[in-house]
Amino acid sequence: MAKKKHILSISYLFIICSSLFPLLTYAQSTYPFKEALYLPLPHTYGREAIYTDEFLWNYYNNIVSKPKAGQNIQGELDSEQSTWIPLIADTSGFFRPSPGAGGNLRNPNNPAGPGRIERVSATRANQPTSFQRRGYGTGYLYITYNSSKIQDAVLNIKGNSAVLVDGELHAGDPYRMGWMNIPIRLKKGINAFYIRGTLVSAQLQFPTRPVYIQTEDATLPDIVLGKNQRNLIAGIVVVNASAETLKNLQVNSMIHGVQATAEVPSIPPRSTRKIAVPLNTSPISEMGNITARITLSQKNKTLDEQEVSLRALKADQPYRVTFISEIDGSVQYYAVNPAIGGEKANDALFFSVHGAGVEAIGQAQAYKAKDWGTLVAPTNRRPRGFNWEDWGRLDALEVLTLAKQTLQPDSQRIYLTGHSMGGHGTWFLGATYPDKWAAIAPCAGYPTLKGYGSADGIVPEQGRNEMENTLLRASNQSDVIAYATNYKPLGVYVLHGDADRTVPVHYARQMREVLGQFHPNFSYYEYPGGSHWYGDESVDWKPLFDYFKWHKRQVDTAVHTIDFKTANPNISATYYWASIWQQQTPLDYAHLVLHRDVEKSQITGKTDNIELLQLDLSIFQKGQTVQILLDSLNKLSYTCQDNSTSIFLQKKANTWQLLEKPSKSDKGPHRNGIFKEAFNHRMVYVYGTNGNKEENKWALAKARYDAESWYYRGNGSIEIIPDHEFQAENYLHHNIILVGNAKTNKAWYALLNDCPIVVDATGVTVGTEYYKGNDLGGYFTWKKAESDTHTVGVITGTGIKGMQTATANQYFAGASGFPDYMFFRFDMLKSGSDGLVNVGFYNNQWEVK
Repeated sequence: MAKKKHILSISYLFIICSSLFPLLTYAQSTYPFKEALYLPLPHTYGREAIYTDEFLWNYYNNIVSKPKAGQNIQGELDSEQSTWIPLIADTSGFFRPSPGAGGNLRNPNNPAGPGRIERVSATRANQPTSFQRRGYGTGYLYITYNSSKIQDAVLNIKGNSAVLVDGELHAGDPYRMGWMNIPIRLKKGINAFYIRGTLVSAQLQFPTRPVYIQTEDATLPDIVLGKNQRNLIAGIVVVNASAETLKNLQVNSMIHGVQATAEVPSIPPRSTRKIAVPLNTSPISEMGNITARITLSQKNKTLDEQEVSLRALKADQPYRVTFISEIDGSVQYYAVNPAIGGEKANDALFFSVHGAGVEAIGQAQAYKAKDWGTLVAPTNRRPRGFNWEDWGRLDALEVLTLAKQTLQPDSQRIYLTGHSMGGHGTWFLGATYPDKWAAIAPCAGYPTLKGYGSADGIVPEQGRNEMENTLLRASNQSDVIAYATNYKPLGVYVLHGDADRTVPVHYARQMREVLGQFHPNFSYYEYPGGSHWYGDESVDWKPLFDYFKWHKRQVDTAVHTIDFKTANPNISATYYWASIWQQQTPLDYAHLVLHRDVEKSQITGKTDNIELLQLDLSIFQKGQTVQILLDSLNKLSYTCQDNSTSIFLQKKANTWQLLEKPSKSDKGPHRNGIFKEAFNHRMVYVYGTNGNKEENKWALAKARYDAESWYYRGNGSIEIIPDHEFQAENYLHHNIILVGNAKTNKAWYALLNDCPIVVDATGVTVGTEYYKGNDLGGYFTWKKAESDTHTVGVITGTGIKGMQTATANQYFAGASGFPDYMFFRFDMLKSGSDGLVNVGFYNNQWEVK
């Protein structure tokens, strides 16, 4: 019976997804690549800030000879080095350098979860090597196209992690989704492409229009009958294959004679951008498929028109809700499975996070409707996304906030669950935000990326040197085992199939052992014979929901004991009435244990790695004097006032002292410094145009590469502008990502005038340290002067070699660790961590010490 239910849910999802395919109104010719050369040369792109790529090292050094079969990368015959191997594409269009390369591609008609096409790599199926676990890969493909003229085209590659086009690095399509289109300019004659990847297909498309709408990757809402349908929104991709920046665009939707119009942000030359399209579906009153016609225009001239199909549903069916994300202003969605009888205020809320490759709507459909609560499934930004960490975590928090606003659930009955990667998401979100849930239930999950690898590999346990260990410390929050005691106040139900080969059951047994050391109230069940997906009961398991019924989140006034850990206050700072504001050692674990006695008017406890602490005293009466004793040090007294329910305590020289409200210009939960924080608050890329021709070309190319990577990984949209168009007053509420250095980017000193880090054409200054050379690259962040919360991220290099080294990156890989600043030399491409120059964190006053 379980198997039948699963097949029905998958079939339903196929019908939904089929409505997303484009209704093309323009013609385009396609050229499939059928011949290639392959060079098996190792590279490392894992969940680390450091990467190595021997091919890029040679390429940027201009010593890659024109590839020929049997020759090495320098064009020599050498039996001891890797040589180019000729390949012919198979009948499906894929180049296959060796049997099984690139993982085991399963038949999509044999999914391993709700709406899932599961790809199990060697790192899951067998005992992996250290190379695999750290994210090693092998191989570049070389393909060429002989163009009869200079012309614009669109490059579409499946299965690659990146591609070099005329020296410019572009993002890849590692999951073979098919909609990653890269607009390029072909020169007359031979055009060469170097593709990082193994199991790869490639083709060139020649669209008849320089600007067009691409609907394969639409983010669409559902029309829910009986709800407000006037202001819906869709995410649609616009392809700009022209050499001009597109400005003054408008997008229009027409549904049953009713239109909605919006302005479109600028789109750089030869790039794509997913835009927000307004939809007024108020005329719709019946179920069925509804056609929306989308028109893109510029100064009243139509550039392209396309159609997308929307679903009109009854309010008792699982449905999709789109929204504008505050992370980057893009269109995202979440799915809702309403309670039996409809959504009701003060019902329970079940928050379900999906597995790798699973759409949120498929996750929601895997559950039967409940009579005591509504289920909400966020997206993690993409079906694979960020492993529910980093921006996947932020997506979950955004959706949880929206769900609370729209559904108004009982705040004491909010439950967290998820499957596979979502099982990891449950472990992670549960430990990171233990005061948000009444109970959690990880299903077929792995606890941490230090022990389980996927496409990006794992987070290593140990670095190769002290600086690499500092980098890894920046990913401490990912290791939930280190702060598993945060689960103590939660109900925890662990569900796992005992025959699971994708995420072996030993991960569940590992967490059973961890919980057994301290947890008074957890339940554990191994489903006999259960594989990774054994039907909808893999998630919709009655005993699990019965367990939820027995648990309620404590009200704030009932919590008198706190035992809470965090590695980063910007990610997680607060547990009920206490907040860890600042750490003594950045991004090491901070631990807070407190006991509150209201009748005796006292708070006692101990701390570890905490410099600044905030306590909410609202439970005490006005005029009541509270005695505070921490770490068996000096006792503090505070008399409660009407207008001051929170106090701050600072530890200095083994003494705790009361502190006025700290300056927001210092570090704290609002802004804590690490480089990844910059990619938030609707970040805007500002690329330098004040360098030489090569440096300026790199800056725009780097911005495009990041925009492509962000779009692919995070369903995102980034605004890109040149430095001469940047005016600070127009971007007060945005984070800024500067691309270039103090010489090449005109916006540098407007944003970094007081920063202790300076990068110019001759070297890098970090505080009092100076590193000379034109081959230095790096990333760092700085506080935005006019804001308490916004930051500036900087992608930089002293010269073109350093800039090129900073191009490829892993800061969009889930759980990869990037500290406040990181600098390296060009030879990092070959020597890895030996190429590091300086990595570290500012102190709490944003000083380099």
